[in-house]
Amino acid sequence: MSAVPDGKKLVRSPSGLRMVPENGAFNSPFSLSEPQWVPDKECPRCMQCDTKFDFIRRKHHCRRCGRCFCDKCCSRKVALPRMCFVDPVRQCAECSLVSQKESEFYDRQLRVLLGGGTFVVTLGTSEKSETMTSRLSNNHRYLFLDGESHFEVELSRISSMQILTDGTSPGETDIHTYTSLLDSHLISEGATSRPTGMLLHYRPMGSQEAQQLRMEAADDKKVASLWLAAMHKAAKLLYEARDQ
Repeated sequence: MSAVPDGKKLVRSPSGLRMVPENGAFNSPFSLSEPQWVPDKECPRCMQCDTKFDFIRRKHHCRRCGRCFCDKCCSRKVALPRMCFVDPVRQCAECSLVSQKESEFYDRQLRVLLGGGTFVVTLGTSEKSETMTSRLSNNHRYLFLDGESHFEVELSRISSMQILTDGTSPGETDIHTYTSLLDSHLISEGATSRPTGMLLHYRPMGSQEAQQLRMEAADDKKVASLWLAAMHKAAKLLYEARDQ
């Protein structure tokens, strides 16, 4: 499945131009679908300030939430990469703040994940470990692990993730845990500390049995730490996407 070409096509929607995968079944797991717009007839007033619409006060729809606003309450044009828009699009104040925060992930953390980091990887309960490079695939759907051997993990099949970190005091360890990234609840999100490893449980393709994968930072711990921090952010986006 990871060999599916990453072809893109340009499409026009009521909200603007979007560059989307040719095969919609292979959308990035970080992507969001365009919302349905609240019908004009159902919004005689701005859904933020309650101003009544007329010939002068026109109604505008937020491209992220689909709700209806006046120009004052929906005037900002902000990049929205999670919906694959080519240009910044009109968003309400609340949505524009969310989109601005997500821009850092696309501008920084996603590049780190695509670039990869080096880890000592242990699969299952094996006593053998292997030094491997872990990176996110170009379509964002898989983790590729390459060393003497190669295997991959589909993000949608991850059932739990733990980011292990150095604590703020000697000997202290925090665990940032997301359980069932796509269909369960957040267990805990710890304080600021340096990530040192990751523990995944996932279901390999064609199997319902969970497999464990442990990754610990190898020689270049700084790069590995940045990669793990980016993965932590990615997990948060996946978790939050359940309700969007």
